Amino acid sequence: MAGRAQIRTNSSALIAMIADEDTVTGFLLAGVGNVDLRRKTNYLIVASKTTVKAIEDAFREFTTKEDIAIVLISQYVANTIRFLVDSYNKPVPAILEIPSKDHPYDPTHDSVLSRVRYLFSSESAASGRR
Repeated sequence: MAGRAQIRTNSSALIAMIADEDTVTGFLLAGVGNVDLRRKTNYLIVASKTTVKAIEDAFREFTTKEDIAIVLISQYVANTIRFLVDSYNKPVPAILEIPSKDHPYDPTHDSVLSRVRYLFSSESAASGRR
């Protein structure tokens, strides 16, 4: 199995969040929040004054941290950094786009769903040729 990405197995892993205040608050109440020794959190609350650069920086930080297994990002936030989300191709941390209270989910913009559709269309085309 040479060339396959190795998935790290830690005793514990975190979920990171990039979303609006209501969504992040709900997940924090469920126990998802974490603050490390350097006072860095595993979430970014996106408000109307949050810059695209701040969202990009948080996405890059969360996707490179060793202790994060999943990054939950509101779909409308992911649309502002779509080029980063679509170009991300590592298995861990997994990027999952979620709906928010004010912005309904649109499956046509979901990067994971589009990759799954592509995979299954490729498989069905390959199996049809046999």
